[in-house]
Amino acid sequence: MSYISVIGAGSWGTTLAYLLSDKGYDVTLWVHETDLTDEINKTRVNTTYLPDIRLPDELRAVHNIEDAVRKARYVVNAVPTQYTRSVFKEAVPFLVDEAIIVSVSKGIERGTLLTVSSILKEISDHPVAVLSGPSFAKEVIRKLPTAVTIASEDANTGFLLQEIFNTNSFRVYTHDDVPGVELGGALKNVMAIATGISDSLGFGNNSRATLITRGIAEITRLGVAMGAKERTFSGLSGIGDLVLTCTSPLSRNYTVGIKLGQGMKLKDILDQTKSVAEGVATAESAFELSKKYNIEMPIIEQIYKVLYEDKDPYFAAKDLMERSLKAEFYG
Repeated sequence: MSYISVIGAGSWGTTLAYLLSDKGYDVTLWVHETDLTDEINKTRVNTTYLPDIRLPDELRAVHNIEDAVRKARYVVNAVPTQYTRSVFKEAVPFLVDEAIIVSVSKGIERGTLLTVSSILKEISDHPVAVLSGPSFAKEVIRKLPTAVTIASEDANTGFLLQEIFNTNSFRVYTHDDVPGVELGGALKNVMAIATGISDSLGFGNNSRATLITRGIAEITRLGVAMGAKERTFSGLSGIGDLVLTCTSPLSRNYTVGIKLGQGMKLKDILDQTKSVAEGVATAESAFELSKKYNIEMPIIEQIYKVLYEDKDPYFAAKDLMERSLKAEFYG
C-alpha cells in the first residue's frame, strides 16, 4: 500500500493517521515534541490529545521531518495554520517528486491572508488537495458515521484520494472548489466563537440559529468574492461544518466563545488551552479580508473587536441587533 505521512500529531492529525493505518496503509506520524514522539512509540497512546485511544502498532511516530516525508507518496498537513509555512519549508526539500499534499488544517494565515493550500502552493510545486467537513476527531476515531469532502483541482487526484481516505464509517465526497471548501472550514471557526459567546450569555436557541444562518451568509459573500462557488457553502464544508462547530462543546472555538462570554480574557483562555483554536487568528485575517474585498461581515467585525479590541461581548451582540434594517437577501 502507498506510504503516507501525516504531519502534525494533534487530535485531528493523530486521528487521520489512525484511520489510514487501521485501513492497512504504511503511515508515519510526524510529531513536533520529542517526548510525545517517544511516548507514542512506547505506549501507543497520544496522552496529550487522545488519551483514551490505543494507536495501531504499525503506526510509527517520528520527530525528524526528513524521516517523516522522504518516502511519502501522500503527505497530510495537519499542522495549525500559523505554523504550516515554517514546518513545510523544512519538509518540502525532502518530498519525492510524485508527492501529493492533502491539507486538513482550517485557517487563514496572518499577514498574507492566504489559505493553507495557497501557502503550500507558494512554497512548493506539488499538487495540493483539501479535506474538510463536519468531523470532530473524537467521534471519527470512535468510528461514528461521518461525512466529509475532499477538494482537488484535478479530478483524477480527487478520485484517488477519495478511495484512500474513505472507510465504512468515514464517507468521503469529491469536490472541485478548493477555495470554497477551504474558506468554509476556516471561517466557520470564527462563527463558532460567536455562538459560544451567545450561548454563554444565555441568549438562547433563536440567537444561535440566527448566528449560524447569518454567519453562512457572510462566509458565502466573502467566498464568492474570492473566487469560490456559491453552492459549496450549502455543502458539508460549508453549512455542515458550521452547524457542527457552532453547537458542540467539543469545538475548541465554541469553547473559547463560552469563556469569553463568561468574562475571561483571551490570553488567559489561550494559556489554558492545549489545542489550537484556529478561529482566534482567523478572525483577524477574516476581518482584514472583508476590508480588502469590501464585503460586509458584521459578525466577523464584532468578533474581531471582542478578541482584539477588548470589546464587551454583550455590547457586541447589542450592536449587531441594532444595525440599520435591510432585506435578508441583497447584492
